[in-house]
Amino acid sequence: MSWGTELWDQFDNLDKHLQWGIEFVERYNKFVKDRTDIEISYAKQLRNLSKKYQSKKNSREEEEQRFTSCRAFMTLLNEMNDYAGQHEVVAENMSGMIFAELARYIQELKQEKKMHFQEGRRAQQHIESCWKQLEASKRRFERDCKEAERAQQHFEKMDSDLNVTKADVEKARQQAHTRHQMASDSKAEYCSILQNFNKEQHEHYYTNIPNIFQKIQDLDERRIVRIGDSMKTFSEVDRKVIPIIGKCLDEITKAAESIDEKQDTQLVIESFKSGFEQPGDVEFEDFSQSMKRTVSESSLSNNRPDGKPDSKSGKSKGKLWPFIKKNKLMSLLTSPHQPPPPPPSSTTPSAVPNGPQSPKQQKEPLSHRLNEFMTSKPKIHCFRSLKRGGSVPEDFSHLPPEQRRKKLQQKIDEINKEIQKESDERDGLTKMKDVYVKNPQMGDPSSVAPRLAEIGQTIEKLRQESQKFEAWLAEVEGRLPTKSDQTRRQSEMYESQSSAVNNCPQDRESPDGSYTEEQSQDPQLKVAAQNEFDDEFDDEEVLTSIGTCKAMYPFEGQNEGTITITEGETLTVIEEDKGDGWTRVRRSEDEEGYVPTSYVEVYLDKSVKGT
Repeated sequence: MSWGTELWDQFDNLDKHLQWGIEFVERYNKFVKDRTDIEISYAKQLRNLSKKYQSKKNSREEEEQRFTSCRAFMTLLNEMNDYAGQHEVVAENMSGMIFAELARYIQELKQEKKMHFQEGRRAQQHIESCWKQLEASKRRFERDCKEAERAQQHFEKMDSDLNVTKADVEKARQQAHTRHQMASDSKAEYCSILQNFNKEQHEHYYTNIPNIFQKIQDLDERRIVRIGDSMKTFSEVDRKVIPIIGKCLDEITKAAESIDEKQDTQLVIESFKSGFEQPGDVEFEDFSQSMKRTVSESSLSNNRPDGKPDSKSGKSKGKLWPFIKKNKLMSLLTSPHQPPPPPPSSTTPSAVPNGPQSPKQQKEPLSHRLNEFMTSKPKIHCFRSLKRGGSVPEDFSHLPPEQRRKKLQQKIDEINKEIQKESDERDGLTKMKDVYVKNPQMGDPSSVAPRLAEIGQTIEKLRQESQKFEAWLAEVEGRLPTKSDQTRRQSEMYESQSSAVNNCPQDRESPDGSYTEEQSQDPQLKVAAQNEFDDEFDDEEVLTSIGTCKAMYPFEGQNEGTITITEGETLTVIEEDKGDGWTRVRRSEDEEGYVPTSYVEVYLDKSVKGT
């Protein structure tokens, strides 16, 4: 079907239809542009989302990466980043292959439409001018015929009138003849113009207009085909990235399947395992027999009536110390032994860490001797530097055995990597030196000698460091309890774990570089000290309030066992200063600790003052 033959008289409607087609292409192209903007925005949001949840470069995030679930999540974020990249590819291809091409095609379409319709309008104007010419010739022929008929009637009338002269009759005859000649000429002209018009009209409606309309039809068909091709391209752009997106999704699925709950839970064990044995059974204490009460857990200065420890009681209670609250443990280990800092306005110098040792009395009570043993300055500098927030010891002795072993092994691995790195560099320099020796023009062999010597010294230092840490590691592995050692008492485990504090010889360095005092040679004193220590961790009791205190200065409780206070703050006193310069206070049921006595103003209850 051809528009030229079927729609020969629908020129204006075809013009409107073609204009609608161009507007439709523009609307589709705008749709592609909006889709491109959506893809770009979506890709940007995906990238921002992936970046937002990427792990930061800190120790906590690095620790999290050990878990399979966290590694799978990182893989998911990376794949989402690649997924966003594919959406950017879609946007780029749609913008270049569809939007830009259609924008150029729309301009060409408008130009071609304008040209074809201008040609059609010229053909219309030509046929209209021919019609007007035919109409003018027809009217002139009609007029000349009427004039000739009137002239003939006038001649016949003059010729029949006897009163008219012969000259007038001749004149009327000549005028009638002239009019007949003009009518004949008009007829001939009208016939010629009519034949020409019919020819032009036939050519117009059967040749010119069909050709023009065919061109317009071809233009519209090309427009429709171009729309279809653009839609195919639209789908192909998405189809090309589907395999890559599928790979991204496959990697996410693979990462999800790689999550191992057993491995993650095992990592929790490795991260927090202390190496201590579980406490054994608590032995029965027969109170039906008359027996001496143990000393109060709030003091170490009370005397035992017979000077001998209750070995049975101390042995059973020593197993429970890992589960006692930290504040009660710290009250024994830290509060009586380290001098508190002076208040801001005080000019009294702080205690010297390595001051002289208090003399021991042979006939003093056992608790006093234990107190003196634990407060000797060299030993306290060794132990209290860990408990009161000192620098972390090089051998990680402040950690539980299992965690200490892991840290030492990690340190040894790092040193070995450094040794390997330095060795590789030394090998490279040695080869370079050999090349220089064989080819002096390439360089001076002596120029690399200083660096080789420096690397040799570095490797030697690293090996010494490695040996030191390996010795500590061997010591820790020797201390770790075995499965066959489950009946060992917890108090003995604590004694072996902290042997660097209680039994370190004079030639052994403490974790912070100081030396501990000489080991006691009296085995009974050792047992008595241990039992006296275990008595402090008797059945836990909640200390009641004995008064209040008001903070005169702010204090930052950065060390374990202490509590931070602000100036003017009022707190509850639960244990008064026992001469060591520390007062135990409570802010709430779950927040208590020690503060320097010189930093607070204490108001004890009257009943406490009376006692």
